[in-house]
Amino acid sequence: MKKFNRNQLGVEQGSRVLFSDFEHDGKMWTGSGPREFREPVNFDGRFFELPSVQVSISMWDIAGETNQRVDITAENISHDGFEIVFKTWGDTRVARIRADWLAIGSLSDPDDWDVD
Repeated sequence: MKKFNRNQLGVEQGSRVLFSDFEHDGKMWTGSGPREFREPVNFDGRFFELPSVQVSISMWDIAGETNQRVDITAENISHDGFEIVFKTWGDTRVARIRADWLAIGSLSDPDDWDVD
């Protein structure tokens, strides 16, 4: 469990179409075996501590004649952003994916003293 000991709590959310590989015969649509796509996300503001980030698939367009294998996660989480990481494998054909994300974390307080 993550506890917040700050007076200011920040919540930021967003949505991104990660790719549309069917439009140009990209590797997610035509390839096979392990494939990965990374999308950097920058927050509008800076979190005081590392935020908790949740990523989910909000739209998928995947061929139905094979198994539908997908993995989506947030990696490289920092005070300023993170990476959405989408993976598939085997003979899965992914035409396009949209991911939604939510970041929650503490913010600096205007009453904090900065003593360097």
